[in-house]
Amino acid sequence: MAEVVGLRCANPTYDGMLRTTCCFLTKREMGTLQAIIFDVDGTLAETERNGHLVACNEAFARMGFDIRWSWEEFKELLKIPGNARRMRLALSTRTSLSETELDRIVPELFALKKELYLKRVDALPLLPGVARIIHEAIDRGIRLAIVSVTHEDQILALLRAQIPEALDAFDPIFGQQSGKKDSALYARCAARLGYDASEILVIEDSERGFKAANGAGLPCVVVYNEYTRGQDFTGAELVVRSLEHLDLDLLERLCLS
Repeated sequence: MAEVVGLRCANPTYDGMLRTTCCFLTKREMGTLQAIIFDVDGTLAETERNGHLVACNEAFARMGFDIRWSWEEFKELLKIPGNARRMRLALSTRTSLSETELDRIVPELFALKKELYLKRVDALPLLPGVARIIHEAIDRGIRLAIVSVTHEDQILALLRAQIPEALDAFDPIFGQQSGKKDSALYARCAARLGYDASEILVIEDSERGFKAANGAGLPCVVVYNEYTRGQDFTGAELVVRSLEHLDLDLLERLCLS
């Protein structure tokens, strides 16, 4: 019979006090934190509302399209992964462009959007607690990685603008060019890191991202936000509104021990 040495939380939340239902955790299931995998949009920084939405609307305007998404519209569109897909949907439903024209225009529109977004990264600060967690991880020799639907150049630009001293610590970085953000991509990232799943902690903000990490057997902290509040995070090690009041030691104790 396996030795019982700790607790795992079935659907915990943390807002300065732990509020949770727990079940027994056996010794062979426990791990020592060796690596953290971050999502980007909504997890490292509030990039959706203040970055991607603004850039999309400016790109539409510059190319002469009378399309301007409100934040409420854009929140609904976040259910569709990738701004190129969202922009194509808008053009296909709100203009008379043919499929051939869309095939030509959407890449040009998205390239412009990306250029405009890259000019905005200086104005996209990291969310509360994120920089502290990253610095604590570096100081402890804990590996850092990223799995995201965002293009790699956008990820690098954000890191370079907001936490340049940590840029080289993130390896690997799996962005949009690495393929669909799913359990297989998380498994690839874990394999590159070279640690057991019980030694890796994922930090995500959405049900889609959490389920991808969970499907790869990776413990996950969910830091929900305005547009992911209320999604299904059943099975997450921890569900929080912010990392502001958490440090790395507390995250390790709550999630891996």
